[in-house]
Amino acid sequence: MRSPLRLHTRLFFTESVRALGRHKGRTALTALGSMIGVGTMIWVVAVGEAGKARAEKELHDLGDNLVWIEAGSRNVNGVRTGSHGTSTLTPEDAEAARREIPLIRSVSENVDGTVQVALGNRNWNTRYRGISPEYLDIKRWKMAEGAFITDEHVRQMASVAVLGETVRSRLYGPVDPVGQLLRVNNMVFEVIGVLTPKGQTGSGRDQDDTIMMPWTTAQTKIRGRNSDFLDDILASAVSVQAVNAACDAATALLRQRHHIRSGEDDDFNIRRPDEVIKASIEASRTLQLLLVALATISLLIGGIGIMNVMLASVMQRTNEVGLRLAVGATPHAVRIQFLGEAVLLSLAGGLLGVPLSAAGSFLLARLLGWPVSLSWKAAALAVACSGVVGVIAGLYPAWKASRLDPIAALRTE
Repeated sequence: MRSPLRLHTRLFFTESVRALGRHKGRTALTALGSMIGVGTMIWVVAVGEAGKARAEKELHDLGDNLVWIEAGSRNVNGVRTGSHGTSTLTPEDAEAARREIPLIRSVSENVDGTVQVALGNRNWNTRYRGISPEYLDIKRWKMAEGAFITDEHVRQMASVAVLGETVRSRLYGPVDPVGQLLRVNNMVFEVIGVLTPKGQTGSGRDQDDTIMMPWTTAQTKIRGRNSDFLDDILASAVSVQAVNAACDAATALLRQRHHIRSGEDDDFNIRRPDEVIKASIEASRTLQLLLVALATISLLIGGIGIMNVMLASVMQRTNEVGLRLAVGATPHAVRIQFLGEAVLLSLAGGLLGVPLSAAGSFLLARLLGWPVSLSWKAAALAVACSGVVGVIAGLYPAWKASRLDPIAALRTE
């Protein structure tokens, strides 16, 4: 035997659905407001989380507590110079940083530019990097095959190369390149390893379109024997908290070594791209909050629509309400009936907004190339917010219906 509570609940639900079904078009249009509001809120949260995750991945890929010293000042007599603009950064500066800055854990010399690489009738123009063994950990690269450059390779100026995935696929296809020979410009290099793919940066640059070699090899064989300067010195601080202090220590050391007087511009530049990416993460979070606020406004507008529909329903059902009150229904029961209809209408629209947001997230992921995933916590919160909006929107119409005078309501045409 069914309990009175279950029977009452079923009757209440059935009556609410029947009342809303009398005006299907109006009900559908009203639920549309809640559907769009909920769908937008879930979609915004999903996109915001995807953007934040992408920025955090870029921050991670940037390097291990990166301290990036670049040759050339950012502003020399009003003219911006930079890497490849001056030759004041030397291997001795890198060695001094290793030796004299306790806050720096590891250092890699860096020489870079573009080269033509060829294998048989295949060739490819790519970017080379002349580096030291520490570069692998500083920039958080991993090896897919083979081995990385060693200190012995650096000392011997060995003609060895490690390939990025893009270069490997362009020249070798599915063939394992480790141990194979490769022409770099007009010189023969041995491929000793292949890097694990990293993908594109936020600016769209392909990080895997690269070939790495010992920095001494890049200086003497790619640039020529008179090119004894570095483009960059890349270093890792001992901790995240030590990055700024390590940058300050590097600045003081290089100013002393380069004999730069007080008040004169540096002939080097210490870049802090992590700050830019962190600012991007904060901007993404701020934008996400703004968009959530807009989605909330959309829900509130939907709530206003629900209130108007329920007020119209009260006017159209005045005789029905008067009859119920006349045969013994309490004002509380009438309030519950109309409030339930408002909540049901709002929740129906909210639940329909979930698949709408999933479709929107999928389309945006295809357009942006971001791994956008639906947050079920955000979906549950958005639907719950929709229900709350329904409660708020239904309070006044429910109160108005419960205050009707039965005799006056029955006389209403």
